[in-house]
Amino acid sequence: MDGKPRSDETPETQPPANAAGEASSTDSPDESGQDGEVARLQTELEAARRRVNELARAYQDLNKDREEFKQRLTRERERMIDVERGNVAGTLLEAIDELDLALAASHQDTSPLAQGVRMIRESLLAKAQSTGIERVEVVGRPYDPNVAEAVDMEITPVQDDDQKVVAEVRAGYRLKDRVIRPARVKVARYVAPAQA
Repeated sequence: MDGKPRSDETPETQPPANAAGEASSTDSPDESGQDGEVARLQTELEAARRRVNELARAYQDLNKDREEFKQRLTRERERMIDVERGNVAGTLLEAIDELDLALAASHQDTSPLAQGVRMIRESLLAKAQSTGIERVEVVGRPYDPNVAEAVDMEITPVQDDDQKVVAEVRAGYRLKDRVIRPARVKVARYVAPAQA
């Protein structure tokens, strides 16, 4: 024994002759372990994808809520501006009414003073209209309590004129869709003529 292995002896470090078959059977637990690991990673990946989708939807909902809030704030601000504009317009309209009364008293007056009052009235009315204020036309139309106040009544023998506005005592005005000052009107009331 010289320490060298003989050719007919199989060293312990070398695998036996059927090592290929045994090696494949030992790889099988590793492959099933890898398959398990892959399945676990796929499950985690799917869970992560679901979580990302949930977060993306939550972000979209939050963004949508933020946009709706901004729009609501803008609408509220515009409404408040319209209310204030209506308040200012009310004061301006009262001044126009007073000028109308002064002009009605001097209807035929052609003096420079009356002409100046007419010019001031027209200027104030033009400024009011430039802010979006419009006069409500009611004469000859059916009476609508949403835009006018009935302050007087006139009897009419014509049935078609029943509940129609026949005269305007004070003009009414609106700003956009909101009536800032209702008109004061005289409304016709039908009464059948007396039979003789």
